[in-house]
Amino acid sequence: MENMIREGLSFALPLFIMAIGGIYSEKSGVTNLALEGLQGFGAFGGALVAVAITQKLGAEASGQAYYLAIVVAILFGMLFSLIHALLCIRFQANQVISGVVINILALAATSFLTKQINKTIFHIPSDKFVLTVSDKINLPLLSEIPIIGAAFKGMYPFELIIVLLALLAWYVLYKTRFGLHLRACGENPHAVDAAGVSVSQVRLIAVLVSGALAGLAGISFAYSISANFSAALYSGYGYLAIAAMIFGNWQIVPTLGACLLFGFARSGGYEVVQALKLPSTYSDIIMTLPYVLTLLLLVFFSKKNQAPSALGEVYDKGKR
Repeated sequence: MENMIREGLSFALPLFIMAIGGIYSEKSGVTNLALEGLQGFGAFGGALVAVAITQKLGAEASGQAYYLAIVVAILFGMLFSLIHALLCIRFQANQVISGVVINILALAATSFLTKQINKTIFHIPSDKFVLTVSDKINLPLLSEIPIIGAAFKGMYPFELIIVLLALLAWYVLYKTRFGLHLRACGENPHAVDAAGVSVSQVRLIAVLVSGALAGLAGISFAYSISANFSAALYSGYGYLAIAAMIFGNWQIVPTLGACLLFGFARSGGYEVVQALKLPSTYSDIIMTLPYVLTLLLLVFFSKKNQAPSALGEVYDKGKR
């Protein structure tokens, strides 16, 4: 049970912070299917820096490399999200097509660059950046609580970072003037413009936030699930975050519930495989559980969901 809770949270929390990024973007009116590519590109940047530091300074610098990798992943995610913002806001391109193209571009670019950098700089014939295993921490007192304490025992450091950023994101979105402007941009952008607030600027910031949080999620997955960066990181996690966001009706707290559901479905499935001593091939089937669950939830519950009124609409200042 404790292992299921730990593993479920280590998968659900990165998914949750990436979904929050999607909420920010889509609440502002910009459809963001690019979360998959943004998390991959962010993880690529963070993993590259981590590998470079450990190659130069040795394994004893892995702790510093870990936190620097998180910062760089956030910056790389923001940088790559500028493409989506430029296409959708400046050039008024179709937002769905832009997101799909960015996902394809990220996969191709990071796969190519990883191989070339390993070959020319690190002199390793590999298509992945191998990361050191992240240290884990226990929270005093909380980790000693029976059953529930498992959530605070053996935590990855990124889990604490994600929880703090999620609380900050909730506060900004629902308790600040900027959050009000952002939500209004997704409902009635002309009213925001009439109030003297730049719709384009608000949407740009929202897309940048989505890129930053997706990059954080990407490096978290790289350190927790695979302990390396490779094309295998593009396993549909971005789309799963989008599904959680839709199931959560573009609200942060319900989206957390959806992400926890997906995380515990995944970790619980692995526990069942181990308990029944099934062959390892059954693990591949277990990996599909969150996606099957997503399909069922969206089929039966998404009919009552209501997206932001202006989601996906190109804002034309001269149109009323």
